[in-house]
Amino acid sequence: MLNPSPLLHVTDLLESIVALPNDMFYITGIPTYIFLFNNRKATKRKGKVQLINATTEAFSSKMRKSLGKKRVEYLPEHIAKIEALYFNLEENEYSKIFDNEDFGYAKITVNRPLRDEKGKIVTDSKGKPKPDPKLKDTENIPLKEDIQDFFEREVLPFAPDAWWDKKDTKIGYEIHFAKYFYKHQPPRSLTEIAKDILAIEHEIDGLLKEIIEA
Repeated sequence: MLNPSPLLHVTDLLESIVALPNDMFYITGIPTYIFLFNNRKATKRKGKVQLINATTEAFSSKMRKSLGKKRVEYLPEHIAKIEALYFNLEENEYSKIFDNEDFGYAKITVNRPLRDEKGKIVTDSKGKPKPDPKLKDTENIPLKEDIQDFFEREVLPFAPDAWWDKKDTKIGYEIHFAKYFYKHQPPRSLTEIAKDILAIEHEIDGLLKEIIEA
């Protein structure tokens, strides 16, 4: 999960993010990314972010000999493929283009009224309900969705006395990179699983026989 909020919301500097394969570097196996910034975005890129998935075998080669945790590398032809995706700015299975707002959300505080021992709502000096700190909750609402519409649809049916305040609302951004390139892998068939189980059982029987006869 990436969280480049100021780059998206304030300056619009972020142009593209390229996801690299695992095992690309000597001392780390964690997911790594290249961030491309531009303070003079072309018109077609303004307010946009391009995600490039260069993690597959189509963009890298396995090394003959590992160097620490580094097991894959980019060859010139792989770099050329990534460059083509970037400059073409087209959507396909390796390239996705989004509005900045697609990654944004408004974080609101959901308040519930404080009640006394008799169940009566406690109010402040202005007669407004005091929020119960124990019942406070938060909701993340996509920036492209109206907050009040979301609140009426997702909150009020379950908590009719709840409210939210605009002054407590915060804006954030998150990029769940893998989500945008996820491909469903159907589960293996029962026949295939049964064959594997039988093969393992046969192997175990052979090992037990060797132990007994030894």
